[in-house]
Amino acid sequence: MIQEAMTFLEKTPNLATKLELIDILRTVTDGKIFVEVERARLTRTLSQIRENEGKIVEACEILQELQVETFGSMDKREKTEFILDQMRLQLAKKDYTRVQITSRKISLKFFEDSAQHDLKIRFYELMIQYSIHESHYLNTCKHFRHIYDTPIIKENEKEWTRILQNIVFFIILSPFDNEQSDLIHRIYDDPNLGKITLLKDLVKCFVTNELVRWPKIEEIYGPTLKSTVVFDKSEGGQTRLKALHERVIEHNIRVIAKYYTRISIKRLTQLLDLSANDAEEFLSKLVVSKTIYAKMDRPAGIINFVPRKNPNVVLNEWSSNVNQLLSLISKTTHLIAKEEMVASISLSKN
Repeated sequence: MIQEAMTFLEKTPNLATKLELIDILRTVTDGKIFVEVERARLTRTLSQIRENEGKIVEACEILQELQVETFGSMDKREKTEFILDQMRLQLAKKDYTRVQITSRKISLKFFEDSAQHDLKIRFYELMIQYSIHESHYLNTCKHFRHIYDTPIIKENEKEWTRILQNIVFFIILSPFDNEQSDLIHRIYDDPNLGKITLLKDLVKCFVTNELVRWPKIEEIYGPTLKSTVVFDKSEGGQTRLKALHERVIEHNIRVIAKYYTRISIKRLTQLLDLSANDAEEFLSKLVVSKTIYAKMDRPAGIINFVPRKNPNVVLNEWSSNVNQLLSLISKTTHLIAKEEMVASISLSKN
């Protein structure tokens, strides 16, 4: 009877009558497991009506009350569509904490089926919005890679070019660590990246152990970067442009730490194109995050990049060296004794 009554929703003469019918049907189906799917669909329809009226918060709260992941009688695809709608409205409501919680209700294995790739793209597009807001650039890059690896995207050159461009931008925006280093090298080896020379050259700057001058980056890549949504003139775009400058500085400090054992603060500021205070601040951040080792002698104006050895390591090396020395002395003594014996036998024969 409920299913039959739902067929009349589209035949209602006006919105007020439709809302009244939805309200009655939702009341009747409340708490009844055997009509949970019908109640969920009614709730979704009501949420869409409120969204169309511009009542985003109300629409989000209406749809949020559904725990569709527990519905045993609902098709898995329909469940996923409901959860994606919940995430979309939560993003519109700017409830970012709940977006993260809701996203965990979806099993990523479900997206391995090629029939569900449209939902996969929708899911990762929502996750990209969340990651960008939280400034989780490495996660943003990973989400773009999931979309990039989808066959329907790989077949569309215009789409994969756009996605690959975003992958490059967000991997170079990510702070350096082992995971970021591994990922940027894999992206650099992507055959498709070779078709976009400018992007490949940009990634090469960050995978090569050479200094990158920020004025040169602005001169060569600035116009292209600023023409994209990622680095546009909006507040977020300018924040990301500033973050890119910081990544360039951090890359340069890591390169300097590889080639220098000691360097003066004055020379460091020249190489980084920064003031002494700013150079010291960035150096301190990398030392705290254990990306590099450095000690600063402020009165002398010297920075030392060679780490002091652990006392246990020093003792082990000393012990090993002593053992080698004693072994060499023992071998030498044995050879001398051998030669003496040979000499004494020769004398006795004579």
